[in-house]
Amino acid sequence: MTKSDEVSSQQVFTKYDTFIIAILSILQFTIILDFMVLNPLGAQLLTELSIKPAQFGLVVSAYAFSAGASGLLAAGFADKFDRKKLLLFFYAGFILGTAFCAMATSYESLLFARIFTGIFGGVIGSIVFAIITDLFRMEVRGRVMGFVQTAFAASQVLGIPIGLILANKYNWHAPFWLIVGFSLLVYAAIFVYLKPIDAHLKIKSERNAFEHLWKIVTSRPYQRAFLTAILLSTGGYMLMPLGSAFSINNLKIQMQDLPLIYGVTGIVSIIFGPIIGKLSDKIGKYQVFVGGSIMSMVTIAIFTQLGETPLWLAIIINALIFIAVSSRMISSSALFTAVPKPQDRGAFMSINASVQQISGGFASALAGMIVVQTPSGFLDNYDILGYVVIASMIITISLMYFLNRQIQNTGK
Repeated sequence: MTKSDEVSSQQVFTKYDTFIIAILSILQFTIILDFMVLNPLGAQLLTELSIKPAQFGLVVSAYAFSAGASGLLAAGFADKFDRKKLLLFFYAGFILGTAFCAMATSYESLLFARIFTGIFGGVIGSIVFAIITDLFRMEVRGRVMGFVQTAFAASQVLGIPIGLILANKYNWHAPFWLIVGFSLLVYAAIFVYLKPIDAHLKIKSERNAFEHLWKIVTSRPYQRAFLTAILLSTGGYMLMPLGSAFSINNLKIQMQDLPLIYGVTGIVSIIFGPIIGKLSDKIGKYQVFVGGSIMSMVTIAIFTQLGETPLWLAIIINALIFIAVSSRMISSSALFTAVPKPQDRGAFMSINASVQQISGGFASALAGMIVVQTPSGFLDNYDILGYVVIASMIITISLMYFLNRQIQNTGK
């Protein structure tokens, strides 16, 4: 590498590029935190709102299903507007929905608030990915995704502990008010500093919104991507909901040690996210996806077979699982951005996000059917759940191979 090459490689992103990556990462942090903070608040909500576990489960899943439905409905219109305006519209709805959550005083009002929040929040991720695809070339999208996807880990390390502290000190409404206040600052920064993103509007299209949606849904190359997305999300959503219960009841980890496990794995994910992103740009996104999938299968096979386990070993295995899952998420997200044509990006990303939300909801429900909890609290069949996840990952590797070849043939 020459000296000029070294200089150019260090100047991959301009100051404005850095702002975009930072603001989109922070925005994703608020969306993910709003979704994740509800789970650890479950114990308080069951008591204060006098609701049953099944009702709480509906409150959690209502967000995913409403997000999936709204993504499908919005897909036809996603490429008809400036992406900045679209982002501001849906983010405003998300902030309002989160405020409704903070003001909820009954099961019915909380359920409505989660549905409302999902309608707006579920579309934002697809808009973010469309913006990334519009503004960053394929050669650096792995790095961009590496930073943006660390929002998931950051919500564990920073958001959930802060949310629980506020809930314990004040009440369960407090974490939602915190998200509202922080999101308003993010909204202001986007409104003032983000430039219009409307290059896709210059590509003429005579199709109306519904024709546009139908064209995306019936496209064979896009259908292959959606099928891959279904299996991709299935593996992630199956293990996650029951992970803490498995750790406590099967691994015999103490409840007070769970924040340490989540904190360490979150920090590890934050550190490795950008590294994985850069690696996917350097050696290939599909190659990193395969490596992450193999690592995921090995670590999941070990984790789901464990009995009583020392805390230090549980932390190491969880950290390795998170590194492996992050490798799959970052590399696959970067690959998916290369699938749609410029005039189809918004619609494709909306449908893709919807497919993942809905299939994730069904995967969580399926996991609940496979795993059985004994009277002692022990989770039976968790190893079978692991085998199902591993099988889905093997199939996904094959589907991703054809998707990657499709992308290479189109020259993206």
